[in-house]
Amino acid sequence: SLNDFLGKELSISWSGKIICSNCKKSTKKSFGEGFCFTCFQTAPEASPCILKPELCRAHLGEGRDVLYEQLHHLQPHVVYLACTDNVKVGVTRKTQIPTRWIDQGAAEVIVVAETENRYQAGIIEVAMKDFYTDKTNWKNMLINKRESEIDLIQEKWEAHEQMPSDLSVFWTDNDDILSIYYPVNNYPDTVRSITLDEFPTVKGVLTGIRGQYLYFDEQNVFNIRRHSGYDVNINL
Repeated sequence: SLNDFLGKELSISWSGKIICSNCKKSTKKSFGEGFCFTCFQTAPEASPCILKPELCRAHLGEGRDVLYEQLHHLQPHVVYLACTDNVKVGVTRKTQIPTRWIDQGAAEVIVVAETENRYQAGIIEVAMKDFYTDKTNWKNMLINKRESEIDLIQEKWEAHEQMPSDLSVFWTDNDDILSIYYPVNNYPDTVRSITLDEFPTVKGVLTGIRGQYLYFDEQNVFNIRRHSGYDVNINL
């Protein structure tokens, strides 16, 4: 576990190669989350509905790979509200709880609705975007800055009142809030994102981990997901 190396020096060195996370071929540039351009255009893991669930066609028996769609998208999904730097709405497969929330760096999360498939969850998310963002200000999150105190239960039921009946029926009565704590020694006042494209070797004292980000000394942060497919050597 990386937690064991907090306070110790860590270096990540890039060989200069990028390997597609799907076909495993070498690529000059990474698209999406580690795909070559061809796989980004054709692989079911990179379908537009991954980022925009409302575009999912699995319930119609359609998609880049129908079997993949059935296994991953014709499954129970949840719509949730998360505290990152503000209140954010999101969608994830039920089996991805709490992994998805930890990956996003959420501090608190409440499930708003439970649906039978990804498309239904996406339609609810679109309706809720009238009141909530689906984006996170990563800099504010990484310095642990919040716009205000947030009551997720109140937010959940206020949103319910605004939903049409065909969407509000998916609301869940479970108001449990999951609080997530991250191993960060001290939150910095400001952060600077560093990449392997800029610095082929990233090194420093590991001071924290939040979601997909590693904190280093000197207020540097490193986005692991941003470097999906990069061939690296890690020294601890």
